[in-house]
Amino acid sequence: MLELLHIENIAVIEEADIRFHGGFNALTGETGAGKSIVIDAMGAVLGGRTSRELIRTGAERSFVSAEFSGVLPELPGLAENGLAPEEDGTLLLQREISADGKNVCRVNGRPVTVGQLRRIGAELVNIHGQHDGQQLLDEEQHQSYLDRFGRTEEPLAAYRREYDTLSDLTEKIRSLQMDEAEKARRLDSLRFQIDELERAELVPGEEEELNQRRALLRNGEKYLSALSGAEFCLSGDEERSGAVSALGEAEEAMAAIRTLGDDLAELWRRLEAARSEVYDLAETIRDKRAEFDFSPAELDAAESRADQLYRLKKKYGATVEDMLAYLDRCRAELDAIETADDTLLLLERQREKADAAVRAAGAELTVARQKAARELEERIQRELRELDMGKVRFSIAFAPKAPASDGCDEIRFLMSANAGEDLRPIAKIASGGELARIMLALKNVLAEQEQVATLVFDEVDTGVSGRAAQRVAEKLAQVSRRKQVLCVTHLPQLAAMADTHFSVEKGERGGRTYTRVVRLDREARKAELARITGGSRVTEALLQSAGELLDEAETYRAAL
Repeated sequence: MLELLHIENIAVIEEADIRFHGGFNALTGETGAGKSIVIDAMGAVLGGRTSRELIRTGAERSFVSAEFSGVLPELPGLAENGLAPEEDGTLLLQREISADGKNVCRVNGRPVTVGQLRRIGAELVNIHGQHDGQQLLDEEQHQSYLDRFGRTEEPLAAYRREYDTLSDLTEKIRSLQMDEAEKARRLDSLRFQIDELERAELVPGEEEELNQRRALLRNGEKYLSALSGAEFCLSGDEERSGAVSALGEAEEAMAAIRTLGDDLAELWRRLEAARSEVYDLAETIRDKRAEFDFSPAELDAAESRADQLYRLKKKYGATVEDMLAYLDRCRAELDAIETADDTLLLLERQREKADAAVRAAGAELTVARQKAARELEERIQRELRELDMGKVRFSIAFAPKAPASDGCDEIRFLMSANAGEDLRPIAKIASGGELARIMLALKNVLAEQEQVATLVFDEVDTGVSGRAAQRVAEKLAQVSRRKQVLCVTHLPQLAAMADTHFSVEKGERGGRTYTRVVRLDREARKAELARITGGSRVTEALLQSAGELLDEAETYRAAL
């Protein structure tokens, strides 16, 4: 459960420490005092959406921490992120919001993302806000409520596997289906492209070789002139000797004295090696010159091939390899279209089987939902009787629909507010107070099946008064014997029923507004209940009535 909520620089709250207790905790205060800000701060530390406007004016950052006790190591979101509570079950959530929009989140001191914080927070606290009752008006939410209650995860997952298979087959069939004119146009286009690419006889890597050869052919005269000049320098001609002859003469000259010393012998060996190397160079250059066949026709052919590749690249790909890959795709598509009729027949047979499987899985899911619906109807009806709505009938209606990702059921919550009236959609007949109590009943039923230990109700008393308010208070007291309950309220009946009562008070100091949260003792509770009942004018009669209200609440709680 939530033990301690620490708040710094959230809206009008400069700093506050709220130490909650087990059972029923109530927060009251004047309108605008900051009660909902406490809930906003709690939502922030649980990973909810925030904005920079939440930061107190003049502050650079805000900070919220929440300390929980009795947290189990197997809590979803902890182990999967390498996190765990302390040995005594303590878990500390922290979130810092900076004015530049950055967030720093931690769990037991370890950094986490906002998403991870939200995943963990959802397993610790369930917040029922002022406008959650409006969700009952959205019939798209009714199915999710029923699935949560019925725990239909397994049949729903089995259905979705079959539905995904059907969707995949349907998409394949759709991609193969086309009218005859479109089919003819596509076949002509594919055959033309395949023919053009096949006639080009593309070879991987040929473009690089072609560019090298073309560059050589374009500079043929310069190439031959350079080789001839190098060959003349090395080999000479009939009138003039080259470097090979000169090195040979130097080698012969040194040969006569190479035996007179090691250094002279080394010089001779170096001359011999130099002559051999230059001779090899001369032979290589001579061979290159002899094998080069410069032909204007070859240059024209290379230029033509380069131009052909350039034009093909503009249509089919940036490289020869890309064009060959495109050719393979065209061949595959052509084959698929030419054999589409056979493929379609095969896919249609597979789709028929998949459709049957979807409907079978959908029927199993419907059975599971209908079973859960009967149980939920009974539970909600019982809760409504306890909330002084004994004449209200609640029902869950099923209607078939075309298979979709969420099943084959259209689910709606129906109610009849008065005896003798037909069941109708909740959105059409429920008042604000009825919505609040139905939502409370639904939350209570769902909470019984969930691991969440703390339930937060932010002004669930909207539209509720008189005897109905007393029933809501009693229901929250009952829930608080199984879960920790935190409730922001304006009703004296709810505040009196709480085990622990906090007052949210706003004041002014130094021209700034400040809010503080104070735990009330019995006398202070009497004064606060009298204020809630009578407004600014607190009389002795109101104080006496508040005391009686507290006595009655204590008697009721003791009997639970």
